[in-house]
Amino acid sequence: MRSWRDVPGLKWLYPGMGVKRWLLLLMLGVTFLSLGLAYLLVTIYRQQPLPQEFYYLTLQFIPRLARAILFGVLGLAVVALAVYGVNRSLMAVFLRPGRDNLAEMVYQHRQRARGPKVVAVGGGTGLSSLLRGMKAYTSNLTAIVTVADDGGSSGRLRRELGVLPPGDFRNCIAALADSEALMTQLFQYRFGEGESLNGHSFGNLFIAAMAGVTGNFERAIAESSHVLAVRGRILPSTLEHVTLCAELRDDGQGEAMRVDGESQIPRSGRPIERVFLEPSGVRADAQAVRAILDADLIVLGPGSLYTSVLPNLLVDEVAEAIRVSPALKVYVCNVAVQPGETDGYSVEDHVRAIEDHVGPGLIDLVVANNNVHTPEGGWTQMEWVRPEYGLQDRIPVVWEDLPDPSSPWRHHPDKLARCLLQLTLKPRRSSMGRRATAPSSLVTRLSNSGLHPGDLE
Repeated sequence: MRSWRDVPGLKWLYPGMGVKRWLLLLMLGVTFLSLGLAYLLVTIYRQQPLPQEFYYLTLQFIPRLARAILFGVLGLAVVALAVYGVNRSLMAVFLRPGRDNLAEMVYQHRQRARGPKVVAVGGGTGLSSLLRGMKAYTSNLTAIVTVADDGGSSGRLRRELGVLPPGDFRNCIAALADSEALMTQLFQYRFGEGESLNGHSFGNLFIAAMAGVTGNFERAIAESSHVLAVRGRILPSTLEHVTLCAELRDDGQGEAMRVDGESQIPRSGRPIERVFLEPSGVRADAQAVRAILDADLIVLGPGSLYTSVLPNLLVDEVAEAIRVSPALKVYVCNVAVQPGETDGYSVEDHVRAIEDHVGPGLIDLVVANNNVHTPEGGWTQMEWVRPEYGLQDRIPVVWEDLPDPSSPWRHHPDKLARCLLQLTLKPRRSSMGRRATAPSSLVTRLSNSGLHPGDLE
């Protein structure tokens, strides 16, 4: 049964729409105009002789109270029709086919603007899935993306043009764009012909071109986001060029191995002992640090553990800011293992790898999948992350059914977003709600960047 709340026009009267005050002001203005016109007409009516026809035109044969009600209702109907027509005419330029309900659009915009401040840390398709689900509930989104990618089109542009690798930024822009379906197709389109264009994606070339126009990679991402109506911000974890390196465990013959380059790590076939950045000690992006300190919810993952999530945490100031932030810090464990990186890993193995690299205390809570039933359709090659339950003795774990039925090795965007947003509504025993006092090193960094860290303390 349809509720009165579902009537489109009534959405203008919902709390927080910012419309009722202007409607009341409009009604007050119309009332004043009506009174002025009424005084003028009464004066003319009483002082000037009028033909007999005006007796019927002014409905004098009807009692005055009935006339007042009749003209009042008629006036309201005409005003409502006029406002509706003006709105449709003015907004026709902005409304897209299938989305002609202006009240619904304004309502959703207001709701998202009041959503929690969410910072997502990672890269790759996992981060894109998270952003795709979150953007429906909050526009206060910040994606912090790794800049260690050196493979494919991103690697070529990095080597040839000296820009930061745009691949993960391209995925985030496509996921957060208002016209997501078309933008994803456009930004993911890869040229298959031409000696210089072969293998490049349009999105990577677009960002690289924007970096050349603006003269700054970070500004290029911001301007691209503005042009494409992106909901939220996309920031690099660092603006410095870094190389992700890995030490691999020996193969039983006492020989350890080092691999340089993010794209080379999964190809080695050996278990990963640790990953690190070259050069070490790079500075974090100041805007990324501020977003972390100002967040309500910080999400690590989902994404490739060693090549998407950890490269961001290996930027010392990023890890330090996450540690001192008053936000709820959640690690979203992958649904399936990453071939060449986390073969045979359990949920606890993922968390232990993070703690081995950046120390304990960075994660308040873990979200993991408990649906490990392989669906029909030939997904026999997929290996689930094992849902071991021993981790709950020291870190709370939320178990949910999270896989996307169409791609069961990935999270379903809406399922994951709903799960994470529900966590922000639950009371916490920690310092949630208090502002962070940033360490002196971070305060200095923010001050030098003109971002006024004092309002975070």
